[in-house]
Amino acid sequence: MEVVSFRVPKEVKERMKRLRKYVNWPEELRAYVIRRVEELEREINFREVIEELKETGSVPRGFSAASVREDRDSG
Repeated sequence: MEVVSFRVPKEVKERMKRLRKYVNWPEELRAYVIRRVEELEREINFREVIEELKETGSVPRGFSAASVREDRDSG
């Protein structure tokens, strides 16, 4: 594992200290960061796929019906 640190306002740190017997801050923050990174990666991947689909253009008219017909005839 690696260490990541960040700054919070002094007031927030004091409040976190008061709550530490109720909250495992390292665990909470680690889970949040992992979840957020995964969300962002999914969002970026989705956008990239959409852009790739836009660039490929559309299939010729009737392609889907012809493909289905071909599959049915071959089986």
